[in-house]
Amino acid sequence: MTVRTRIAPSPTGEPHVGTAYISLFNYAFAAEHSGQFVLRIEDTDQKRSTARSEKAILDALRWTGLSWDEGPDVGGDYGPYRQSERAEIYQTHCETLINSGHAFRCFCSAKELDAMRAEQMAAKQTPRYDGRCSRLSAAEADARKARGEEFVVRMRVPADGDCVFSDRLRGDIRIPWSEVDMQVLMKADGLPTYHLANVIDDHLMRITHVIRGEEWLPSAPKHQLLYQYFGWDMPELCHLPLLRNPDQSKLSKRKNPTSILFYRDQGYLPEALLNYLGRMGWSMPDQREHFTLSEMVEAFDIDRVSLGGPIFDLEKLTWLNGQWLQKSLSDSDYIERLMSWMCSRGFFESVLPHLKSRVDVFSDAGQWLAPLWSRDVKLSADTLEATGLEQDTLTSVLQYLIWRLEALGSWSRETIEPEVRWVCDALDLNLREVMPVIFLALSGSRHSMSVFDLAALLGPDRTRVRLRSALELSGGISKKALKRLEKVYQDAITTSS
Repeated sequence: MTVRTRIAPSPTGEPHVGTAYISLFNYAFAAEHSGQFVLRIEDTDQKRSTARSEKAILDALRWTGLSWDEGPDVGGDYGPYRQSERAEIYQTHCETLINSGHAFRCFCSAKELDAMRAEQMAAKQTPRYDGRCSRLSAAEADARKARGEEFVVRMRVPADGDCVFSDRLRGDIRIPWSEVDMQVLMKADGLPTYHLANVIDDHLMRITHVIRGEEWLPSAPKHQLLYQYFGWDMPELCHLPLLRNPDQSKLSKRKNPTSILFYRDQGYLPEALLNYLGRMGWSMPDQREHFTLSEMVEAFDIDRVSLGGPIFDLEKLTWLNGQWLQKSLSDSDYIERLMSWMCSRGFFESVLPHLKSRVDVFSDAGQWLAPLWSRDVKLSADTLEATGLEQDTLTSVLQYLIWRLEALGSWSRETIEPEVRWVCDALDLNLREVMPVIFLALSGSRHSMSVFDLAALLGPDRTRVRLRSALELSGGISKKALKRLEKVYQDAITTSS
């Protein structure tokens, strides 16, 4: 048997460092067994998936030093490798499930489903689909389809008993079928959900080992059931522990920079980032901290992965990156790496419009570029207080901005500016009062290029990190006050919509 692993990111935002983590372990496992590593794009969420995000994922993973044997950019024998290009395959297999009685068409409207869940919650039951359309006869379901009624396709789930499946790191796991919902397999738009597409693609692409994050453990019974319905062998499952913040919460952009591009743009070495991710729940047999990708592959044994939640500590990563800079780069390599990071043509093309209107001699360029080259900015609580805003207003401005920008899907000057203006309106402030706060938070100075341009160039993670740092510097917000503020914020959203 040829070992085949895969990574299947969704192109719906910035490339997440968790994607690099899972990719690394899939890559190492395949390489250890002289197998193949596949990259597949799961873009069935057509509202959120973008070509820009797909390109960012591919570019970011390539930057880390990982490569794949098959994928949308390199081809392969089992394509297409974008799920949006495999719709006919899913439709055919979905009809097979319906015809065999393992799936059914559900005609329930969103209003009906909301009412059903409300009744269940009022009765203190777990909200779940109650199977009402599973009792329709085939003739009635066909007639409603013929009349043009909108429907989704759901899978049938046993009413009684337990699902038992095996995980390589955890052994046998038992989940009662009563806790497994009748999952939607095919959406009303004719595209599959993750669950159906994942199973079909893994089978047709001959994936032998599914190595993914432990958040997918509750989905394993649905997937095992689909394999049984199709009469296919299920790949071996291995659920890796989730990356966590220092406070043990799940790694998220609310508390830590999560985009791979953040680490690239901040000047971290890709080798150092992979080295650090390789230590997330795993370690070299000799316990050394500093190792290359090839050294990791040579020593790799997935059974040595620890199930304790690995802590993603930015300070530790920064220390390790310093070790790489000091010990692993020759002077020549150091200069080359520094120049390619600081002085790339692409970087200067992006900042050129802002420099040309402000710089009279090249030596003036440094003050304008400093916020883009710096890991953080020089800022003091006194400087923030000098903006003239009251403490509560200052922290509200920063927290509102963080919340608005965390929810922003597309990152550009054109999308950032309306969010800043929304914050002004929500807090009954004018732009002139708010802009100095953002200038200081992002640049450390009252003098910079347009704050919207600067935020666009910094990118989402670096912008949010600087806003969070300014919020902490201003005194922060207690948990109790944050809860109150969030209610006011949600009310402002409701009022503005």
